[in-house]
Amino acid sequence: MRLSGWGRYPQIQAVACSFETTEELAALVAGVQECIVHGAGRSYGDAALAPQVILSRRFDRILHFEPQTGVVYCESGVTLKDLLEVFLPRGWLPAVLPGTKFVTVGGAIASDIHGKNHHLVGCFSEFVQSLELMLPSGEVVRCSREEHPALFHATCGGLGLTGVILTARLKLQPVSSAYIRESIIPCAHLEELIWRSEERRAATYSVAWVDTLAPGNALGRGVLFLGEPLRDGPLEMPPVRCFYCPPAMPGFTLNRPGLALFNRLFYHRAVPQERLVSLEQFFFPLDRLRHWNRLYGRQGFIQYHLVLPQGASLAGLQEILRRLRTEGLYPFLAVLKLCGPANENLLSFPLAGYSLALDFKIHPRLWPVLAELDHIVLDYGGRHYLTKDARLSPEVLRRSYPRLEEFLQLRAELNGGGKFTSLLARRLEL
Repeated sequence: MRLSGWGRYPQIQAVACSFETTEELAALVAGVQECIVHGAGRSYGDAALAPQVILSRRFDRILHFEPQTGVVYCESGVTLKDLLEVFLPRGWLPAVLPGTKFVTVGGAIASDIHGKNHHLVGCFSEFVQSLELMLPSGEVVRCSREEHPALFHATCGGLGLTGVILTARLKLQPVSSAYIRESIIPCAHLEELIWRSEERRAATYSVAWVDTLAPGNALGRGVLFLGEPLRDGPLEMPPVRCFYCPPAMPGFTLNRPGLALFNRLFYHRAVPQERLVSLEQFFFPLDRLRHWNRLYGRQGFIQYHLVLPQGASLAGLQEILRRLRTEGLYPFLAVLKLCGPANENLLSFPLAGYSLALDFKIHPRLWPVLAELDHIVLDYGGRHYLTKDARLSPEVLRRSYPRLEEFLQLRAELNGGGKFTSLLARRLEL
């Protein structure tokens, strides 16, 4: 089948097999030399691509729920959408939600996803009590912070390279409403955006849109969105009207003049206010436009997702935005998030500071500029989100993930440690 990540770059031909039982999976794993698990296809680059892939979406049963504690036991092909539909009406919610609900639990663990509340609660793995993993040998082991902890910390954020995540026990959080009280705060430049984020650090949810085309002293202006769960409201989300992008969008759909006009309108229409929005509106605004990745044309797009330490964030982000302005390359979406401390997982992305996600159309001039940005990120002590990546070099990876050698050593110790290998793993010499 033709296969790609969400960015639609790169696209490959792959042999794909599904499984519904552990026995079927064991037979598949035994019968291949190399493979990688492919879940819902929402990792942006090549982290879940290989010549042979194992599709996990049919391994999707919710096995058990403890209403007293909020712990759900489920298979790895269950999506966050499934969990929301089943448990939100009962007053429970996944504690960490990314920008889309169409993510599998296995993918959320393998990418150690983070959300708009990372500054307070950390990554998805903080709420994983334990998981079951099929090793390259076909053996199934249970690991947690107490049982096989080294394997647990390598698997959470490990991009599927330690084995196949079969099941997980997740701690959900109690909620009393399906609505969020959202505060909208326009900010005249990047310095104000970061200052306002720090001022409102106690907010439960925090995320910002950034205008990368803002001229002069308005560099990095944007709109900060803060959210607080509504208490004692309805638990049913209102119906959502969805729109669909056609399969063949022309490459000129997104262009600089159109982007500049949109950014100006979006910024100037963002009136300081508080309003009530549904969880769907607040967490997953792009999910309403199904297949929105088609907007970038057949060649696809790259998401350049970086994080910089707290003390270096303002200067580093300003330098990155100035460099893009000089080169005349502008992302069509830019999202800034406040991040909390790094966790114990060997390849988890966030660290205390600010992350910036930039979406670029594929363009020949893009590659050398991103290579320059890589070194700016390194100079300021930052790193890149591997589950969004499709182009980093092994050198950049080695300089930005200090526990990489621990990960490589554990992977080598696994029986047949190279069996689970992706295009990303080959490119980054993992």
